[in-house]
Amino acid sequence: MTHLALSASLPTVAVLGCGWLGLPLARALVTAGYPVHGSTTTPGQLLTLRDVGIRPYLLRLAPTLSATDADTLQAMLQGVEILILNVPPTRGAGSQEAYPGVVRLVAQAAESAGVQHVLLVSSTGVYPDEPRLMYEPDAQATQDAPAPLLQAEYPFQHANHTVVRLAGLMGPGRPPGRFLAGRTGVAHGEAPVNMIHLHDCVSLLVCVLEQQLWGYTFNASAASHPTRRTFYTAAATRLHLQPPTFQEETTGGKQIDSSLIRRLTGYQFRHDDVVAALEFC
Repeated sequence: MTHLALSASLPTVAVLGCGWLGLPLARALVTAGYPVHGSTTTPGQLLTLRDVGIRPYLLRLAPTLSATDADTLQAMLQGVEILILNVPPTRGAGSQEAYPGVVRLVAQAAESAGVQHVLLVSSTGVYPDEPRLMYEPDAQATQDAPAPLLQAEYPFQHANHTVVRLAGLMGPGRPPGRFLAGRTGVAHGEAPVNMIHLHDCVSLLVCVLEQQLWGYTFNASAASHPTRRTFYTAAATRLHLQPPTFQEETTGGKQIDSSLIRRLTGYQFRHDDVVAALEFC
């Protein structure tokens, strides 16, 4: 078990959502010396969080919180200076539409608790699927870029907060090869992929926090953008799965530009070549 003494010099950070991304992020912050509060929806994860030095909270978010969860959220945010909100929309009917309400509820609780800064982990799904480079101001609601994702960002487009839009996630426990394996007639084979490895997600988010880059909206994506045909064929082959086959058309798609976050943080990606990064999934 790790026993972390609270640091007087570093702010207390809460990571709301200690799952595939949130747990290694919280662990990295603990290693860096930050006092960390963390939430999970799984009772069995409470000991895991505690044993790596995170103060654990069992919390399930919804547009209308139960009395227990409302009290838990309030307790979790007490004494917290920075909140990392890492709770993506859940799958299922109505989940996308409900998502802005969930995020708004957390924003209100954070303001009430005196949280100074919120770092919202968002998605490059806010961009339309058009064949061009996408910069941060290009987000707009279209049929393929759901409005709820954009609406969820609104409370944090403020000088005290920052939004980081992550590209498609890959890494240990999330190998891309299984996503399209065995499928036939897949569309948009020549469209570029936009991916980011878990290691770079964690490191970038820590950089934003440590460098106090508040008041920004950032894209975060690896620099390489191979075609879907190239990437998902390689990804499936690596897992010894049947590669997908693609339609014979050349329709392109969006390509995420992440030059702003690179320039301001100075961070050097470890996995800019996403085909080579398949080895680390």
